[in-house]
Amino acid sequence: MLLKKDLKEKRELVNIEVDRFLPRKDEYPKQIHKAIRHTLFAGGKRMRPYLLINTYLLFQDDIKPSLLIAGAIEMLHSYTLIHDDLPEIDNDEYRRGKKSCHVVFGSDIALLAGDALLVYAFEAIASTNIDVKLKLRFIKELSEEAGHKGLIAGQMIDILSEGKKVDKETLEYIHNNKTAKMIVLPIRFGCYLAKASEEDQKRLEKFGQKLGLVFQIVDDILDIEGDQETLGKTIGKDKKAKKATFPSVYGLEESKKMAEKLIEEAKELLKPYGKKAELLSMLCDFVLTRKF
Repeated sequence: MLLKKDLKEKRELVNIEVDRFLPRKDEYPKQIHKAIRHTLFAGGKRMRPYLLINTYLLFQDDIKPSLLIAGAIEMLHSYTLIHDDLPEIDNDEYRRGKKSCHVVFGSDIALLAGDALLVYAFEAIASTNIDVKLKLRFIKELSEEAGHKGLIAGQMIDILSEGKKVDKETLEYIHNNKTAKMIVLPIRFGCYLAKASEEDQKRLEKFGQKLGLVFQIVDDILDIEGDQETLGKTIGKDKKAKKATFPSVYGLEESKKMAEKLIEEAKELLKPYGKKAELLSMLCDFVLTRKF
């Protein structure tokens, strides 16, 4: 399938760029570099980098300038996965179908590996050859979205909401910040890098917001109906931990309807870009079904 092939090709391009940027796994101190690479190169579709690259390619043809920025987004994402899996947070022994970083290396080293990837994300952006003002904009917005205004805020309320009955506003706050913002961010960066118009940026950010919520809704549904091979992590943990999920607030069937409606709205936002947005439209269908 076209999407599967394209995802694989662009994932490899990002992996090559990130591999060149990071220290070798045998560089001293070896254990931390092995731990960093364990989760980062354990697999995964590189969806966030893919969104950045394909948004950029709506307006530009040369893929090269987007690759290390896309890699920085993936390093940030992998940091969140390592920390999420720790016993003190979600306590998951599997990630991307393999043993979690803390299971292999211990919680202490996993914590440092996550910290290192977060720092490397900023270093990667700083090391690119893009315009200095744009570079500073990337660094500022990445720090805002990953910090107490975004990702950490969502994670914090998620932790505090465990075992409690939450309302719809709290649920949306958690997942807008934990998931959707980190889907919108690479899309926005792709727009910035490609010098897209303000109108295009606003349209594509709306697209990302809807796609990000669908991604989380489907994750929540798969935790109930999916299998470990599909999800790459332990199934049934949300219910056991009494997490705030879309099925727990809206019900399973209503959650499925919400996801389908949001995907149709997301695809509608791509129509002005015609054939250039074909792969992004296919990605929408994949996010909804998690099947090629």
